[in-house]
Amino acid sequence: MAQKTDAQDVLALRGRFIVLDGPEGCGKSTQAKMLGERLAKAGAPAALVRDPGTTRIGERIRDILLDTLHIEMAMRCEMLLYMAARAQMMREMILPALGAGKVVVCDRFVSSTLAYQLGGDGLTAEEIRRVGQVAISGRWPDLTIILDMPVEESFARVKREKDRIEQRPAEYHQRVRRSFLAQTEADPAGYRVIAADRRPDEVHEDVWRAVVQFAERG
Repeated sequence: MAQKTDAQDVLALRGRFIVLDGPEGCGKSTQAKMLGERLAKAGAPAALVRDPGTTRIGERIRDILLDTLHIEMAMRCEMLLYMAARAQMMREMILPALGAGKVVVCDRFVSSTLAYQLGGDGLTAEEIRRVGQVAISGRWPDLTIILDMPVEESFARVKREKDRIEQRPAEYHQRVRRSFLAQTEADPAGYRVIAADRRPDEVHEDVWRAVVQFAERG
C-alpha cells in the first residue's frame, strides 16, 4: 500500500525540476539514474541531464572546463563558462522537458557554482545568483538534494585520472563541502542533505523518500 501511495504522490512531480549535487565521487550520476528509473515506474517519466553538458555545445564547454591544460583559467571565466553551458541546456533540454510534463533530474546545477566558484577572484554569492538568473531564464530548481560525504572518502572513489577541478588541493574541496552545507542551512525548504557514504541502494531510498515528501507538500 505504501508503494501505491508513493506512486500517486509522485505524479504531482510532473513538470518539476530536481537537482542532485555534492562533492566529487558522491554518486550523483548513479543516484540520478536510479531516481529516473523509479520515477518512470511510478508513472512520472524523467529527463536526465548533466551540468555542464548534455547538449552538443554544453559538452564542448565541459571539455574546456575540465581539461588540465587550462590551469590559467580565471575563476570568473570558469563561472561564466559553466553558466553558458547551463543557458544552452535550459533552452535546448530542460525547459522543453518541463513543458512536456517530465520530471527533470539534473546532475549538478547552480548549487555547484555557489560551492566551487564562490570566493574565487572575489566572486560573491549575489554575483553568481545574478548571472545564474539570466543563464537559466529564472527557472530555479524546485528541489536540490545534496549528497554529502567527507572529502577523503569522496576522493577515494575517484579511480580515473583527476580533471582540472579535482586536482585542486584538499583544503579547497573542504571549503566546497562547507559551501554545499551552508546552502542547505540557508534554504531548508528547497534543499535536502543525504549522507552519501553508504551503499547506493541505501542512499537511493533516502533520495526517494525526500522526493516523495517534496511531492506530498505539493
